[in-house]
Amino acid sequence: MTSAAEDRWFMASALRLSRLHTGQTGTNPSVGCVVVKDGEVVGSAVTAPGGRPHAETQALEIAGEKARGATVYVTLEPCSHYGRTPPCANALVEAGVARVVISLTDPDPRVSGRGIAILREAGIVVETGLMEEEGRRALAAYLTRQTKGRPHVTLKLAVSANGMLGRRGEEVSITGPEARAQVHRLRAEADAILVGIGTVLSDDPELTVRISGLENRSPIRIVLDRRMELPLDSTLVRTALDVPVIAVAEPGSVLQVEGGAASRSTAKGDLATKAAALQAAGVEIMDSSELDILLAILAVRGMSSLLVEGGATVAKAFLDADLVDRVLLFQGSGIVGEGGLESPLTPSDMPAEFKLVREESFGPDSCFEYERGF
Repeated sequence: MTSAAEDRWFMASALRLSRLHTGQTGTNPSVGCVVVKDGEVVGSAVTAPGGRPHAETQALEIAGEKARGATVYVTLEPCSHYGRTPPCANALVEAGVARVVISLTDPDPRVSGRGIAILREAGIVVETGLMEEEGRRALAAYLTRQTKGRPHVTLKLAVSANGMLGRRGEEVSITGPEARAQVHRLRAEADAILVGIGTVLSDDPELTVRISGLENRSPIRIVLDRRMELPLDSTLVRTALDVPVIAVAEPGSVLQVEGGAASRSTAKGDLATKAAALQAAGVEIMDSSELDILLAILAVRGMSSLLVEGGATVAKAFLDADLVDRVLLFQGSGIVGEGGLESPLTPSDMPAEFKLVREESFGPDSCFEYERGF
């Protein structure tokens, strides 16, 4: 019989495994599973990229006959429904495991409670809730999509020591190379990344993952561009056939163009021509007037996590719409003087609903991670 401390140690191992494939498992959660027999790990696995095979079946295959009578630590309730593969709960029963320790029950109505019931009906000891807070953090994207019908939203901001995002009309490096490398790792874990058209026009960003070996994990790139101002010669458009780009235009935005009926008609034709050119370059045009509707559409399309890297306007829009789940605030050591763009958030001025959960250093810069509770 393992002690409480040993249980936590093995579950922590399963949680570390689960993070290895964050952002790579499609609509499925990235689950970690560890099989332990007589205090020894005899099998361990994480959900494979693309979502199949599941962690439990892989770990059981590794363990082989040693799985009989073993304890299994899994970060999410084993599935109980038939899909492209048989249920993991049934596989655990067939393997003859004696005990299953679960961090989180699955909110998916096809699974919730059923996987646990299958195990208990087979005489397997089941314990739930171990390291639940850590489990929720590791599976935040999956849980948000299941419970809220939208992707989990991380707002990333880089602010100077005096709380500025940059300077008007000028690109300013707020943080150093270590912090920027961490941002690329964040992108590699996200299904999509979003900025406003202002960021594109001023910075001409690429918004891809530029870490050796992780280039193929660049997220879908989304631009809030209500009047379709995305330049045809921008980096995003030129690379749209390599990494998908979505331009989100506001329905009926053509009617907001100043001028009379004739100018509106001309503007409509111009926008239609621009839209056709963007589409020919590989850019998808999507109409959405509200952020919550946009996020619901993204969730239906299988996106579970969204990294918002926009400037002050986009950040404020997401905050005002109450759509931010996590804030990553990178703070540089330098200051921005005259013409500085003030950040809507700073480490000394965070909304009460966000709790500081981690503080890290990346070279001379600091990163403050805040989380909104589920």
